[in-house]
Amino acid sequence: MEDLIKLIGKEVIVEADGILYKGELVEVSETEAYLRLETGWITIPMEKISSITAA
Repeated sequence: MEDLIKLIGKEVIVEADGILYKGELVEVSETEAYLRLETGWITIPMEKISSITAA
């Protein structure tokens, strides 16, 4: 979780349920990750996320 906190405010790639999302990591909690994409906001449950990496 500490590594994820360092990525807040940066562009990331999130893999969840086989789908890749690219956007700014706005907030992360134990249950959800919040991304700002070009098309709007998305909230992804942590149990669906396979990886979060810097873009």
